Amino acid sequence: MDGVPALQEPLKKILGGNTAKVMAEHLDLHTVGDLLHHYPRRYAERGELTRLADLPLDEHVTVVAQVAKAAMKTFNHGKGVRLEVVVTDGSGSLTLVFFGRGAYAREKELLPGRRGMFAGKVSVFNRTRQLLHPDYELLDKDGGTSAGAVESFAGRLLPIYPACKQFQSWKLTKAVDTLLDLFEAEHWENIVDPLPAALRDGRGLAELADAFRKVHRPGSKADIEDARARLKWDEAFVLQVALARRRHADGQLPAVARKPAADGLLTAFDAKLPFTLTDGQRKVSAEIFDDLATEHPMHRLLQGEVGSGKTMVALRAMLGVVDAGGQAAMLAPTEVLAQQHHRSITEMMGELAEGGMLGGAERGTKVVLLTGSMGAAARRAALLDLITGEAGIVIGTHALIEDKVRFHDLGLVVVDEQHRFGVEQRDALRSKGKQPPHLLVMTATPIPRTVAMTVFGDLETSVLDQLPAGRSPIATHVVPAKDKPHFLARAWERVREEVAGGHQAYVVCPRIGDEEDTPKKKSAEDDAEKRPPLAVLDIAAQLTKGPLAGLRVEVLHGRMQPDAKDDVMRRFAAGQADVLVATTVIEVGVNVPNATAMVIMDADRFGVSQLHQLRGRVGRGSAPGLCLLVSEMPEASPARARLTAVAGTLDGFELSRIDLEQRREGDVLGQAQSGVRSSLRMLTVIDDEEVIAAAREEATAVVAADPELTGLPDLRTALDALLDKDREQYLEKG
Repeated sequence: MDGVPALQEPLKKILGGNTAKVMAEHLDLHTVGDLLHHYPRRYAERGELTRLADLPLDEHVTVVAQVAKAAMKTFNHGKGVRLEVVVTDGSGSLTLVFFGRGAYAREKELLPGRRGMFAGKVSVFNRTRQLLHPDYELLDKDGGTSAGAVESFAGRLLPIYPACKQFQSWKLTKAVDTLLDLFEAEHWENIVDPLPAALRDGRGLAELADAFRKVHRPGSKADIEDARARLKWDEAFVLQVALARRRHADGQLPAVARKPAADGLLTAFDAKLPFTLTDGQRKVSAEIFDDLATEHPMHRLLQGEVGSGKTMVALRAMLGVVDAGGQAAMLAPTEVLAQQHHRSITEMMGELAEGGMLGGAERGTKVVLLTGSMGAAARRAALLDLITGEAGIVIGTHALIEDKVRFHDLGLVVVDEQHRFGVEQRDALRSKGKQPPHLLVMTATPIPRTVAMTVFGDLETSVLDQLPAGRSPIATHVVPAKDKPHFLARAWERVREEVAGGHQAYVVCPRIGDEEDTPKKKSAEDDAEKRPPLAVLDIAAQLTKGPLAGLRVEVLHGRMQPDAKDDVMRRFAAGQADVLVATTVIEVGVNVPNATAMVIMDADRFGVSQLHQLRGRVGRGSAPGLCLLVSEMPEASPARARLTAVAGTLDGFELSRIDLEQRREGDVLGQAQSGVRSSLRMLTVIDDEEVIAAAREEATAVVAADPELTGLPDLRTALDALLDKDREQYLEKG
């Protein structure tokens, strides 16, 4: 193959231009490696029937089934004919429908007793599931297929591939068979095996060629297990090597050690705290200060439960850096959150946040806010404070990343809610230091250990799982608004009761309601899934005229002017509003201890982790919190099951596992990490924790011994292929 690695060979050279074109356009398969890594979704055994009872509607499926009966029928007064073929697998039945002249030819082939693979889109007609004009391949010897095709299916497990209407599963089988035959003839001499031989032997893993044979042409279920074990290792190990090399490279960078001065700003701050830090906060702070004291940049992920005190830990780290003569920047994803952080940090610091100002503490520093919507004069003043070093701490949004923002000596970058930022933004802020600043990434979305190792694999991880003393429990209940409308009426009564007791409440909606393209009103029979999501402006109007009449109701959403948003939040925090009807703009960082109740409308339209985040806005004071999840979805639906899971536990780590199991991993890993997911075909980050942890350990050892991988050329080739594909989205700028 002209010395080109076999896996990089274009498919059109081997399978022909037309076939390769269809595979490229409809399945995103371009090279030999792409096709060999396009693994069967499942396997059907000859003699074993697949379950027709569970077929999903409106999806393209491939089934293995047996013809039970076939009948030719006429319609349109005898002018039209159709062939109806009922196939069965023992669990259920499915009707295949063919119209027109082709029906007669198929009537001769699809006789009762024949078995075959049938592919098409599942639809329903007269309450019967059917495939209209499906493609099929008969599997029995009398079925009219070529001898080669019959032989290829005989006596082995049948691979069922992820396929499409334009290229069915059995066509993929034939294409893969062509490749495997070609490789066997050439003794797999061009195959690049990324796993070092010592690792393969030490872990009892098959060679790559053997894994490809077994996954595509298994002789037994044991073959499939052997192949899957090996191919999972490929994905986990190459990715972990990429992350280990990044950790190693970061560890070689120089940084200024930032050791807090004795009896400085941090000491003064700790002395005025009205509460004691939790054991967890002390432990995590110690880890952070140890990192800051080294001459290599800290790269640490701080994750913790809602309300576990991450901001306090981050603030103490920032004060320590200011003590050491540097500056600290906190990057927040929204203006509401940036303003909230600025307000709460200046309140916590008191006169220590008024350095150089009349009445400010002698050891204080300036804490400035920088957002895109600030007036020109305020912006100029903030920029001047940064470049002169007058401001030790700056809190801002994406505005911090702009070219014109300059620091005197940036020593620490704190990124809040990392999942909201692309890796480019994180990197842009880090580039503003004279030397690489230390980095602390925070997230209030609990992340399962496997995801942390996969997505944030270049960061050391600290976990805060202990809530500060005085935090109250939150009771959560599902309110089935459609099945039991009186439950919703009771929900609004509970809000009134909380307000009457001197407390406040949030009402959260998925939509604002001022969109120009707001869908027209649907007919009454449209269900909750088809109608548009409930909107802040609509619900606020209904509540003020109806169940919450007489209460002080305010609205908050992302399309309001920044000053207006800040005014609303200030009034709500000051107790000048009873109920805040808002979008998810309040999801993170908003801290109003007097707010005790939250009603989430159309709760089924939010993810599990998002609901947990929202719920964390109540119960932040001494009074118990109440969260009501309103949904019109039926009790048996997956959406209601999600809500029941949220109501059943306050453990964010448990919920994040449920979230990951119920959603595509790519959604959970987030857009900034989408490149990583594209390289995971066999590995699942929730189920393969042992493989990922072991791969990380092996990768760290390999990179420590040979950072440039000069002694492992095959691994280097596999790594280059991964990085070529995914570099922009993930690793290079991570």
